[in-house]
Amino acid sequence: MAKNTDEEEHQLIEKIAKTLNEVRESNATHNRKLKELSSLRSKANSSSSFPQFFSAFCKTLIPLFDFSRRVASAERIVRFVSAFVARHASDSDAFFEEFVRFLLAATAAANKTARFRACQIVSEIIMRLPDDAEVSSEIWDEVIECLKIRVGDKVPQIRSYAVRALSRFATDCENTDVLDLFLEVLPLEQNAEVRKTILLSLPPLNATSQAIIDCTMDVSESVRKTAYYVLADKFPLQSLSIKHRTVILQRGLADRSVAVSKQCLKLMKDEWLAKCCNGDPVELLKYLDVETYESVGESVMGALLEAGLIHISDDESIQQYISSTSDRNEDTGNFTPSIQLIEAEVALYWRMVCGNLQTEAQAKGSDAAATMGTEAAVYAAEASKNNDLLERILPSTITDYMELVKAHINAGPNYRFASRQLLLLGAILDFSDLTNRKVASAFLMELLHKPFDHEEDDEGNMVVLGDGINLGGDREWADAVSGLARKVHSAAGEFEEVILGVIEELARPCRERTANFMQWMHCLAVVGLLLENAKSFRWIQGKAIEPTELLQSLLLPAAKHVHLDVQRIAIRCLGLFGLLEKKPSKEVVLQLRLSFVKGPSLISTMSCKALNDLAMWHNPHEVDRALGQDLSSELQDSEVASSPVTVSDTDESLNTKLIDLLYAGIGKDDWGDILASDENESVQAVLGEGFAKILLLSENYSSISTSLHPLLLSKLINLYFSDETKNLLRLKQCLSVFFEHYPALSANHKKYLSKAFIPVMRSMWPGIDGNAGGSPSFVSSMRKRAVQASRFMLQMMQLPLFTKENETEGEIGCREPSEIEDGALEDPLECGEEGLAIRIAVEVAGFPTKNTAAERAFISALLRVLVLLQFRSSEQGAIQLMRRLLNCIAGSVPTDKDLVKELKRMADLLKAADRHPDQELSQDQANLIFGRLELDFNLDLTGPVETLKTPAPSSIRPTRARRRVRRQEESSDEESSPTSISNVPDTVSRRAERASKTAALTKMTTNRGFKIDEEDDDEEEGSEVTSEESADESC
Repeated sequence: MAKNTDEEEHQLIEKIAKTLNEVRESNATHNRKLKELSSLRSKANSSSSFPQFFSAFCKTLIPLFDFSRRVASAERIVRFVSAFVARHASDSDAFFEEFVRFLLAATAAANKTARFRACQIVSEIIMRLPDDAEVSSEIWDEVIECLKIRVGDKVPQIRSYAVRALSRFATDCENTDVLDLFLEVLPLEQNAEVRKTILLSLPPLNATSQAIIDCTMDVSESVRKTAYYVLADKFPLQSLSIKHRTVILQRGLADRSVAVSKQCLKLMKDEWLAKCCNGDPVELLKYLDVETYESVGESVMGALLEAGLIHISDDESIQQYISSTSDRNEDTGNFTPSIQLIEAEVALYWRMVCGNLQTEAQAKGSDAAATMGTEAAVYAAEASKNNDLLERILPSTITDYMELVKAHINAGPNYRFASRQLLLLGAILDFSDLTNRKVASAFLMELLHKPFDHEEDDEGNMVVLGDGINLGGDREWADAVSGLARKVHSAAGEFEEVILGVIEELARPCRERTANFMQWMHCLAVVGLLLENAKSFRWIQGKAIEPTELLQSLLLPAAKHVHLDVQRIAIRCLGLFGLLEKKPSKEVVLQLRLSFVKGPSLISTMSCKALNDLAMWHNPHEVDRALGQDLSSELQDSEVASSPVTVSDTDESLNTKLIDLLYAGIGKDDWGDILASDENESVQAVLGEGFAKILLLSENYSSISTSLHPLLLSKLINLYFSDETKNLLRLKQCLSVFFEHYPALSANHKKYLSKAFIPVMRSMWPGIDGNAGGSPSFVSSMRKRAVQASRFMLQMMQLPLFTKENETEGEIGCREPSEIEDGALEDPLECGEEGLAIRIAVEVAGFPTKNTAAERAFISALLRVLVLLQFRSSEQGAIQLMRRLLNCIAGSVPTDKDLVKELKRMADLLKAADRHPDQELSQDQANLIFGRLELDFNLDLTGPVETLKTPAPSSIRPTRARRRVRRQEESSDEESSPTSISNVPDTVSRRAERASKTAALTKMTTNRGFKIDEEDDDEEEGSEVTSEESADESC
């Protein structure tokens, strides 16, 4: 009976194998073979028991689980098997459930090919199952639990198929385990294809929208493209918030990949514009809140115009908002047009359309002028067509245009955005006619004389609305007004003459001291508009009010006004005034210095900005010369740390160079809180950004002593890693870009960075140089921050230099011999890693033998950086010197086996790199290297160069070990302990052979007071750098 069963099973296996061999050739036979295999299964079940077909089917598939290659034939078999199993999912027998369990067992196999095929087939089966398939909940629970484990598999293809299989369960509202798993692993997934699969598997829910939008910033182009595809396929426009809509379009349209930007354009065009907005671009803009996200609206309109998706009908124009039926004024006999107010989206739409038509018309006109014949005629016809369309859209007269803008301005703040868009349209209009200029000039006078909007608080005090600096209360409005003014008054010097005439009128009550603070601010806002847009200082001379009079009677008194808002805008105007001057005047520099030193945080910040701008524009030396004094720099002296400049001391600050004063300001702690009006604005942030620009462009400021560069760099690194500046996002962004480019621009920059390394570490390490300690957790976090800063500086030192395109062979030939090795340019010693290594070694050697816990941790942190530095074979003097220095610091090395091993490895590498190991390093050679590095260190060159030895394998003292052995012998002769009797003679003999090393280790461990108890003796010293246990001693 058993023999017949085996024969029947063997026949079944042959028939099934024959079927699989046929279906792997082509997909065309799958439907017919599915029927044949189903018929074979029915016959097998009717003539024998169910397990026979199931066993034969599984045995036939086993070779597939060992076939790792993903060829077309294997994929056809997988699809066929999956279709067959899914077809019988609702049958009364247990074939489906047993086969799924067979696959689930294979997903846990040790062989990655078996796991891959099992997950692949399970995924195909689940995706092919109909929605009404009757499958027990128990089998689904087993599938979900097993696949959730496979989502964490080490093979990306397995993870991908596991996610694909689980995607049908991600929409379960009652159980969100699968969805939570997807959202958890998506930001952590390293493989781009797996991230794509997860994205495609996420359902359209509020919980998933943010995760999908975050993937639009993915590093992989394909993942970003998939994210936009999923957003287009699953998320209608109305289901997303305004913030999400704008973020999606802002990122997609500006993406560096053409494929991604096209996918985003397809999303906007086919889904949002066509389906949700019926092809109306204005309706799309309404969904984007262009008043808040104007730049996004401009990008959308630009993309639609470039794609040719904007079609203007004959009845559409701006003129339709100016009624043709007008009311006649009985007194003047003129017609006053009736204005229909324009919505913000419509105003932006017409501004972008008109700007695009003008640009195209100018481009086609230029092409027509540059060509001849038929081609020129075609270009000219296109330019004429665009000009005609533009003329039909714009208001017919300048008067109508001015009335349209006035109506929106008078409509109140709700139409301010539309008013500004209409003002920007003025750059397209033609003001060559004298009458038109007069009308526009009168309108400009109204705009310039319009004061700040304000309201009264509960106490009846006036409060200015807006930023309180620019005309109209915001920078965009001031730019629109200045743009229109320059268009109307385009002749040389005409713009400046008109604005100065307005200033002269507004300044009268200010000079007579009858103006309130609102009148002061309005007048200064117009002054700022002039100084920002004036092309040259000579254009404001000889006009209604002279520059000297403007400075003496308006700007300087305003800087001393009792109202802080008046002082702030006056300081800004003083800075702009100084930028226009050929050389900064004494009055400007003096007032800015006084405001920086004596003013509150609000005024000091604005003064700091002005001083930074003057220093970068005129050169710091020129700014100092404006005071007419021979100022001496304190920072050039070595005693800068002991005698710093006092910012609050007015007399001392006036006798100090500008860079010294600003340097003292960056270290001042009592500047006050960050401004409430701008969370990224503070004195330290402004100074940090200014110093970063100066250091980056240091070649342009030769008057700044090179000794200042390491000090400034140290301050910037401390600012970057300080917890106090973590909320200054603008400063963080500025410094991150600065540190990325600074060391790669010049070898000298690396020299300054090398000189700043030790001071930065000392200033950040708790418990040394007077740095405060604290609780163990605080000290530990401070040490970790310092270690992070050290690794950060090391990475900057190892950045390659940018290649200068204009560097000639002659310049290369002028380099020192140490800079050229095998034809390749190399940095000098003081600019390379060798110089930093010698600095670190000298710093470690300078510590006394008996150290505190903080000093030991500091030495350990320095040495961990030292072992990461590389020496070039061309620097033989540095290699020999470093070998000597390693001997000097041997007594200061902490008892950390791993660290000592790294030092020994470094010593071995240096020994191998030494081309002349028999030649001794002379004292003159050592002093020469120390001199180049500006180090003062007496190195003892007597005695041979010894090799560092690895410490003993155990820190157990011999005496304690013998006592333990005696206790063990007395307690039991049969039991063994972690410190066995047989190990003692071996340890003692090894230490007898290395008596000097034993004595040194014993002395070091005795001084450090290490406790030997029941703890593990092999505990790493890595915790000595950041451990909380040793922090108590450093407090």
